[in-house]
Amino acid sequence: MEGIETIIIKPEGDAGREEAVREAMQVLDEDGLVAFPTETVYGVGCRVDRPKAVDRLRKLKGRSEEKAFTVHVADMATADQVVPGLRGTAKRMMRKAWPGPLTLVLPVVNPSQTALVKKIGESAMGAMYYDGRIGLRCPSDPVSQLLLQQLPVPIVAASANFAGQPAAIEGQDIHEDLLKQVELLIDVGPTQYRKASTIVSVDDGGVEILREGVLDPRMIERLATLKILFVCTGNTCRSPMAEAIASQWLAEHFDCQIEDLNQHDVEVSSAGLLGGCGGANEQAVEVIRRRGVRLEGHNSRMLTVDMVEQADYVFAMTKSHLHGILGLASHMEDRVCLLLDGQEVSDPIGGSVNDYESCARGIEVGVYARLKEIDL
Repeated sequence: MEGIETIIIKPEGDAGREEAVREAMQVLDEDGLVAFPTETVYGVGCRVDRPKAVDRLRKLKGRSEEKAFTVHVADMATADQVVPGLRGTAKRMMRKAWPGPLTLVLPVVNPSQTALVKKIGESAMGAMYYDGRIGLRCPSDPVSQLLLQQLPVPIVAASANFAGQPAAIEGQDIHEDLLKQVELLIDVGPTQYRKASTIVSVDDGGVEILREGVLDPRMIERLATLKILFVCTGNTCRSPMAEAIASQWLAEHFDCQIEDLNQHDVEVSSAGLLGGCGGANEQAVEVIRRRGVRLEGHNSRMLTVDMVEQADYVFAMTKSHLHGILGLASHMEDRVCLLLDGQEVSDPIGGSVNDYESCARGIEVGVYARLKEIDL
């Protein structure tokens, strides 16, 4: 089978990757197809705004005009150009897993009104949207990341194999007949995971795994779940009260019981820098009982690095707690803050029930304000 004389580049180091990306950009600008690595398998793609190249990609993959390709983006900002108003579970999963081996299939009500379609024209819609949905991928491979960052538009791509053949996990795995239809192959050797990305559908109906891949169901559940963590000293009064108050507010928001919050992909917890010493304080139990919530079953927990790393939001009662949290996990600074802006929640330990009631009211102010800031 005659075809294109494919250029094969095997980049080494940063300079090699930069040169490979420059070559790829030129090929893509001229309606060409590029086979490129991701951290999962090799893909083949083109610029979304090049109709001739998109047609070539369809013929190469045997895909009809009614079917779309996966849209490869550099970051969440680019994703927002094709899925306006990203929020909730989808945005949370992107923030946690991207760049990485997660493909998200999302609903788009009116594709013609998205920022990218307005910019490049409605002729590009068919390559990206199908049946009111779009598949989005943000690969972490250094070459693909650099390429996507440099391009002014996303790449539409599919796996670099023919139907029925295994996906290519090395450049040399790509069938020679496929390569004859591709101008450039960037070959970095074996991919990081040697396995396809996990494809997940996210919509109002929840989260559904369409194809298992690198990320297993347990990982997907962790990515989808909104985790809110409150931290104090001993985890016997302030943070447990905050946990109870937040759980009650969220249950009302979702019109469910507190114990059913997990069905809405929400998890609220608390811990203490010196926790792990018994149950909730008697006075804390009483003031929370007045609010229709129970703390009798609470067990104090000591804060760990893993708790902080898994949380989407970590709220500290005081500045000393804030510093203690960041001492454990300084890399999580963007997720940690005081519960009350510019104020501390004083420890009521040793005080009367009225002192605990006053503390709980202050916690309520902070919890309600913080929860309203969160994209549920």
